[in-house]
Amino acid sequence: MSSIDPRQELADRLGLAEVPPARFENVAEVIEKLRQNDYLSDEAIASVTFLADRLAKPVLVEGPAGTGKTALAKAVADAVGARLIRLQCYEGLDESKALYEWNYRKQLLRIQAGRSDSSTEDWSALEEDIFAEEFLLTRPLLEAISATEPVVLLIDEIDRVELETEALLLEILSEYQVSIPELGTVKAKQIPMVFLTSNNTRELSEALKRRCLYLYVGYPDVERERDIIISRVPGISTALAEQIARVVRSLRNLDLKKAPSVSETLDWARTLVLLGREEIGEADAVATLHILLKYQTDLEKATKELVGRGKALA
Repeated sequence: MSSIDPRQELADRLGLAEVPPARFENVAEVIEKLRQNDYLSDEAIASVTFLADRLAKPVLVEGPAGTGKTALAKAVADAVGARLIRLQCYEGLDESKALYEWNYRKQLLRIQAGRSDSSTEDWSALEEDIFAEEFLLTRPLLEAISATEPVVLLIDEIDRVELETEALLLEILSEYQVSIPELGTVKAKQIPMVFLTSNNTRELSEALKRRCLYLYVGYPDVERERDIIISRVPGISTALAEQIARVVRSLRNLDLKKAPSVSETLDWARTLVLLGREEIGEADAVATLHILLKYQTDLEKATKELVGRGKALA
């Protein structure tokens, strides 16, 4: 019994002439291509990315802010040579900003021109004319499925929108198409890779989750964060990168209002390199903690944690 290729099945539904080639041959290639684009992936991240391509499924990436969720989508786009189309979610986002809207000004001009050009032109013909594609303003979601070139669609911080707005995504996430009442169904011209990110500030709907593969991206362990620092901060020593990773890990274990993100760790590492430090002394740590932490209560807790460890923090 032959297995069904999900990509072939989707291509048939969309009416594509051929199935696009796989973006990755195996999980190891995902890891290597992401590394070449400055994203150090672990096995779990690479496996889900590989399966998303082979199964033609969107990926819901959840985790704390600043753990590299958005960076993953960007790195995948760079790795496969695709255009990144990003929908930044926010409270109040609606169909006109996410999917499409009609160019009412252009439609009005066409109506006025139609009235002056011919008194016999009936309304049904004119209505059909003004609801053509040339009057459509595409937004990120429709743009992604209308594109003919390879695309990675990033729906960033989906947890910021209302539950009702999630419903706008369901057809795209499952069928890779958009239904426009006045125009019909617009089907994808290629199969985009789709990443949705969430900081888990609210529970997402079961309907949305069912349509996606799930990936949780937490803070990296000490070894992986050390490697990230080395790869992203020119001129830093392995010893200093290791020390930074260990100090940051100890701070994340505190009861902080906002734990240091990976991007803030990198900023701290760059700061220490610019200051010419080869190791983190207690005074250096306290003087530069504001690079890592952005709340006064967190700074006070971190200072109390670090003071007294000794000249060089372990």
